[in-house]
Parts: sequence; C-alpha cells; structure tokens
Amino acid sequence: MDSTFRLATAADLPAIVAIYNSTIPSRQVTADLEPVSVESRQDWFDAHQTPRRPLWVLEQDGEVLGWASLSDFYGRPAYQGTAELSVYLREDCRGRGLGRRLLDEALERAPALGIDTLLGFIFGHNLPSLTLFERYGFSRWGTLPAVAELDGVKRDLIIVGRRV
Repeated sequence: MDSTFRLATAADLPAIVAIYNSTIPSRQVTADLEPVSVESRQDWFDAHQTPRRPLWVLEQDGEVLGWASLSDFYGRPAYQGTAELSVYLREDCRGRGLGRRLLDEALERAPALGIDTLLGFIFGHNLPSLTLFERYGFSRWGTLPAVAELDGVKRDLIIVGRRV
C-alpha cells in the first residue's frame, strides 16, 4: 500500500473527527460516549499545530486512513520530555498494519521533538491496542482500576510507557 504520513491540515479535521467518532460505539478505545463535533475539536486541533506536539495523518489517494498525535502529559514544564501518543484508524483500515506504520513514524520522530518518553492510555479490555503497543516495546507502567464506566461496566485504564 502506497500511503503518505504527513502533518495534518485544517482540511483533515473532519476526517480525523469521523475516525475518532467511529471508535465510540465499540466502547474499547475512547471514554467519549457520544460523537464529538468538528467544532468541539477545533481547540484540540489548534493545540497540535505546533512542532512540539504534532498531529499526523496517514493518507492514501487523498483519503485519511488514520492519524496519530502527541499530546502534553500533565501540562507542567518538568514533563515537557513526555508525551501521550494516540493512534486511531478508520474502521475499514484496522488490522492491516497501518497502526504499526503510525507507531513507527511517531517513534522515529519523537526524539527530534525533544521527547524521551511516550505514554499510552489504553482501556484494559482493548487487547488489540495493548498488544500493538507492547509489540513496540511499551510496557505496563500503571493500572487505574475501574476508573471508567462504559454502559454500566467499570473499566480499567492501563498506562503503557516507553523511553525513546
């Protein structure tokens, strides 16, 4: 598959939001319970238009297949070398190795951004994501037991981390 990994532009935001929203019904990926709007994600998008905390898309034939972002962890200066890594794929693109491509690219670019530690926050029942991150050398650094409730079911949040 010939795809391009690039920085996201404003024109990509509707596709980014659509991909994000497609994960909500599974109750495996995000703690949002209802779809979000493009407008509600504008501030988040704007915060990722800096070199330190980019938002990338994986594109093929003009269509966004997935995206990855680096976000501040805890928002205090002492944590500037640590970032949260998020990876999302379009529903019809999952299980095709594109998550690996997004992780490869993010891991390769992180040191040039001054990042020495990457974190992932993954629900304990999201075995595909846990397996993917563990395959890339992330290990379990913490468990927040039963901190989320999805459709009446309490869920754990697993914190995975890796030095880069």
